[in-house]
Amino acid sequence: MIANRKSIYYLRLFLDLILLNGAFIISAAASQSLSILVERNYMFILLAVLNFLWYFVSNVVNFYDDFQTRIYSFQFVNIVKSILVQVLMSVLFIFFAKEDLFTRNFIIFYSLLLFLFISARIIIIRNILTGFGGQRKNIWNLLIIGSGEIGRGFYQMMNEHKEFGYNLAGFADDTDTEPEKVLGKISSLEKIISKYEIDEVVIALPIYASDQLDEIINICNRQAVRVNIIPDYFRFVSKKFQVNMLGDFPVIRVRSEPLAEAHWRFIKRLFDLGFSFSAMLLILSWLYPLIFILNKFSSKGPTVFKQDRVGINNIVFKCYKFRTMHVSKGKEIYQPLTENDPRVTSIGRFLRKTNLDEIPQFLNVLKGEMSVVGPRPHPLPFNEVYEKMVDEIKIRSWVKPGLTGWAQVHGLRGDVADYDENKARTKMRIEYDLWYIENWSFWLDVQIVLLTAWHMIKGETRGL
Repeated sequence: MIANRKSIYYLRLFLDLILLNGAFIISAAASQSLSILVERNYMFILLAVLNFLWYFVSNVVNFYDDFQTRIYSFQFVNIVKSILVQVLMSVLFIFFAKEDLFTRNFIIFYSLLLFLFISARIIIIRNILTGFGGQRKNIWNLLIIGSGEIGRGFYQMMNEHKEFGYNLAGFADDTDTEPEKVLGKISSLEKIISKYEIDEVVIALPIYASDQLDEIINICNRQAVRVNIIPDYFRFVSKKFQVNMLGDFPVIRVRSEPLAEAHWRFIKRLFDLGFSFSAMLLILSWLYPLIFILNKFSSKGPTVFKQDRVGINNIVFKCYKFRTMHVSKGKEIYQPLTENDPRVTSIGRFLRKTNLDEIPQFLNVLKGEMSVVGPRPHPLPFNEVYEKMVDEIKIRSWVKPGLTGWAQVHGLRGDVADYDENKARTKMRIEYDLWYIENWSFWLDVQIVLLTAWHMIKGETRGL
């Protein structure tokens, strides 16, 4: 199974490199001529570099990972990222080589052709692989040993993606949870393999049934059937797990954490400082006096509100916000805002709707307590409630909280009055936060900032 996916990976990479070279040659011929390209043979050095860059960048942005399960919009973003790097390298090469013929037209033709070629390849290959599902000679019969939670989950995933090239024969299990799909007991494995012409098996047995592994593998070896094993502890592992070696022992790290590496934290910190200084100069310098004046007319109280919130490593810090509510002398409690909540001031309603109430938090970013992008920090009473809803909530504290985040750009901002609905929203929000932690990249931060700005312009922040 893994070998089959690797073959598809190499096929896609090989085709893309052919298309890249084709786009380069066609663009050169369209902008000047092939004879001039041959005369200026140093341009082929650029072509070799572009090939290497495509391979390198495509792996960095995971362009070929989980290919079949991604919709084209995800691939579109990765294509654009890869082509931008190609264009940048071409511009730098042409500048330092002092090339005067293969310049603007060549770069425009090359980037457009490469985008069209790669997009067409994605669509064509996907349709071809999907079409193979109906032809026996192009697919492998797959048997899943174990019909428990992991086995059923794997069956559902494979059943939804015929383009992987497998025909699901069914299960082999000693239970009768789904008799219409269970082909027989594990003790009859050899007969099942022969009867259904099984090419490959996936073992998805619970850990207490591990004593059966030796016999299952021996039977598969005798029948020349390929074996794959999904460990029972897989249910505890995120999709971004890591396998490392500690001495001679392979160790699985349950969750990937890019920001655990110092160089990525340094890059993120540089972005935070540069962006925050710019925001302070361009926005906060004039917005603060304006909000100060408006607040004095709308309600009594300070312009900036300081609130204890949970930060990195569960350290409590003072989070700054423009005050949007009437001053209350009572102890802060968990009380979600509602539509037309009387606690919110007239100017505060506008500030919350546009997210402008969060602007003072750039001071928290400069102090190193927050980041521009990250999970939103929770007020202490709210965090105590959320901890009872979601077990994994403390994982958010692995990174600095942010002014905006992956959950917020997907509309998961604020609470609702209904407990069950709010619990579901909170779980989803935490899931988005954990996905961000495991999939962090500099470009993801840039994407979230741009989406946040776009939502603010459109007035779709969903703030109360």
